[in-house]
Amino acid sequence: MGEPKRRAVITGLGPITSVGIGRDGFWNGLRAEKSGIRRVQSFDSSIFNAHCAAEIPDWAPEEFFPPHRLKRLDRYAQFAVGSAKLALDDAGIEWSRENPQARIGVSFGTALGGIANAESEHAHFLKKGSRGVNQTLALQVFGGSAHTNIAIEFGFRGAGTTNSNSCASGTIAVGEALRYIRDDFADVIVAGGAESPLSQLTFGAFAFIKTMSQFTGDPAQACRPFDKLRDGFVMGEGAASLVIEELEHARARGARIYAEVLGYSLNNDAFHMTSPLPSGESCIRAMRETLADARLAPEQIDYINAHASSTQLNDSTETMAIKEVFGPHAARLPVSGTKAYTGHPLGATGAIEAALCALAIDRGWIPPTLSRENPDPACDLDVVPQHGRAASIDHVLSNSFGFGGINACIILGRVPADD
Repeated sequence: MGEPKRRAVITGLGPITSVGIGRDGFWNGLRAEKSGIRRVQSFDSSIFNAHCAAEIPDWAPEEFFPPHRLKRLDRYAQFAVGSAKLALDDAGIEWSRENPQARIGVSFGTALGGIANAESEHAHFLKKGSRGVNQTLALQVFGGSAHTNIAIEFGFRGAGTTNSNSCASGTIAVGEALRYIRDDFADVIVAGGAESPLSQLTFGAFAFIKTMSQFTGDPAQACRPFDKLRDGFVMGEGAASLVIEELEHARARGARIYAEVLGYSLNNDAFHMTSPLPSGESCIRAMRETLADARLAPEQIDYINAHASSTQLNDSTETMAIKEVFGPHAARLPVSGTKAYTGHPLGATGAIEAALCALAIDRGWIPPTLSRENPDPACDLDVVPQHGRAASIDHVLSNSFGFGGINACIILGRVPADD
């Protein structure tokens, strides 16, 4: 028998979303059971067939950064570093740029990085030439600016990476953090995802391929996971960071523990850039391998936070895959799609949903699938429609199935008081 695996627990949460900022702001937004999706305000969407998004209207970066730092951080990096600060404060982790720590690292994810800022700067370039462009643009546009800016801001010299794996990026960041802790690369990892894609061309690029909702009614109803009339995802922006810490390290400093990261799996459909593999084979394997990694039976899962992007194919395929993996247990297993709250902030979504799952375990409440008014026979699960419910939750599975056929799953679990 080998040495027992090091265990990874979540001790800090830092969400930045359209329904709330910070742990309590986010939780209060979830409990309010109201969508953060509105008609696009930050640019003119009239030339496209999609008009709704989950923007963050009350983001105030000056509350997080002094003026000289703001000059070097675009909105994407602000979300990343701001969410990390919220999570570190929540966890009570001490940090110092003057005394860097080699055993603390960063694992982040994003789909598009600083592309929206690059789009804006290109417009300035066309008007004023090079004099109109932010001179730090080269340092802002690459996706890796997320983890590097976090490392610089807080003095973290441990493992550092930003993955760019479409809508699965945030979940992969959390899963890789589990590996870093297990394999003794670090004692603490700041894991998460950030996305700021709400600029005209970037938004339009997804409208062109007709993957986004074209709903023209109340914007709060545009994202309708598992609903028979769903017609596409709704883009969002935001971030979430989670402080993921080796269990004994957390206990030694008396940290509050929200949940443990128990299992992780990652694979690819190798099929299509936007459509899931019709058989659901790879999604099925991802869930089964995550259960195996967590050493759990399907019957031990109490709640699934589904990818549930509100597209016709994704939601029905995910339903089929869940029923295959969980068998008879699927009929009584709560499965909610929470993108109706936050929209779909692409690479940040998995991290936001991981934070949601940790809070669900800690506070004993399953968030609902908002806007699911028309049951779909192809999505015949207990989708917790419209209103959440109190529940004792020991184990949660969170799915992220992204563009390019990238499938990632994690399982979070309660840490018993006597463990």
